[in-house]
Amino acid sequence: MKTKSQTAKIMDQPKPFTPGITKGMVRDHAYRLYRDKLPDHPLTLENWVLAEKDLVATMEAEQEGFAV
Repeated sequence: MKTKSQTAKIMDQPKPFTPGITKGMVRDHAYRLYRDKLPDHPLTLENWVLAEKDLVATMEAEQEGFAV
């Protein structure tokens, strides 16, 4: 049985912390990353943050000319 500290907190999508990145961009990327998890298990804060970081890394790699 999970304790309160071990349970992942499910929440609405937070505001992106990266300038120039919109909630819609992060939402689309998160749904592509976690399509196997959804809709049975809503995304946690950690999922949203990881999706945004991955999106930014992907965009930076594309700008530098690397295929991702």
